[in-house]
Amino acid sequence: MPYTTIHINPISPEPTNGSVLVIYTGGTLGMVYETKGRQLVPFDFQQIIEKVPEIGRLDFDITFLSLEKPIDSSNVNPEVWIELAKIIQAHYDQFDSFVILHGTDTMAYTASALSFLLENLNKPVILTGAQLPIGVARSDARENVMTALELASAKNEEGHPIITEVCIYFNSFLLRGNRAKKKESSDFNAFDSANYPPLANAGVRIEYNTPFIRNYDPSRQLSIQEHLDNNVAFLKMFPGISPQVVHSILNISGLKGIVLQTYGAGNATTEPWFLEAIQKAIERNVIIFNVSQCDGGRVSQGHYETSKFLEEVGVVSGSDITAEAAITKMMYVFGKEHDPEKWRDMLAKPLCGEMSI
Repeated sequence: MPYTTIHINPISPEPTNGSVLVIYTGGTLGMVYETKGRQLVPFDFQQIIEKVPEIGRLDFDITFLSLEKPIDSSNVNPEVWIELAKIIQAHYDQFDSFVILHGTDTMAYTASALSFLLENLNKPVILTGAQLPIGVARSDARENVMTALELASAKNEEGHPIITEVCIYFNSFLLRGNRAKKKESSDFNAFDSANYPPLANAGVRIEYNTPFIRNYDPSRQLSIQEHLDNNVAFLKMFPGISPQVVHSILNISGLKGIVLQTYGAGNATTEPWFLEAIQKAIERNVIIFNVSQCDGGRVSQGHYETSKFLEEVGVVSGSDITAEAAITKMMYVFGKEHDPEKWRDMLAKPLCGEMSI
């Protein structure tokens, strides 16, 4: 994707605390009201200091990179995720950290995908956005951007980055990216991480939850996976689901994997037609990944009679993974490996903190 860059020099005469690349992809955050009328339009990032003057007072270098044609996050796809990974790889040695400005609707999907694509990441990659456009008086955009920048630039006493993973910062909380999901469409507190504690809480001071943050490791060397396989689908259980629906999804041409969204701790109907359909799909090497519909808790496959069969036929337990991380992990695993047995092994274990053992 073509893009333009804007460099901001810090006003502080003291040595800077590093450099941050901010990548603007689109979304509500970058919208303002047009001069004539009341329609929201993307604003020119050349005006970033005018919209967020506080940025000029930060004591580190900031470069803004804006995609030539910003997109609504509803149009984000695997090609965009791979392009973002390539941008970070291309600038990895030049910058100390990265902030991605992104629409909220699919931010958790993007954060999850990047956590897999950016293999051996050892620098901060923080996604943030806003519920209200930056051109609105009560917008949450300024606080989210400013704090995301501070978190991205934060270093410990040894001079190493405190954060070395893909995260989402929103409304005072820094969350592990592949543990987060959007929970609100109208409140500022838009994201939650039900199965993993926040990595930081930005109040009057930023308090880091150090035991839960991935450690800095100088031996890690970034590489990226450049292929995602989207021959995957969701199958969400609901009372009254018909054989026609299940069969049509499980028999999609070219299908490699299903994220089966089950009840509670991984339970599904025990109707014979359903169990037979699952077994036949697995016999065709379709990987089925059992993920709970609940935001909190985890799959305990085989604990109840209604999930015992799934365990017996080889359905992979997703433990406490989110649906967003599960589907992007499948794309990553299928794009990286060709052996179905390796697919199962990789899905069943945490690759970058996305699930508990």
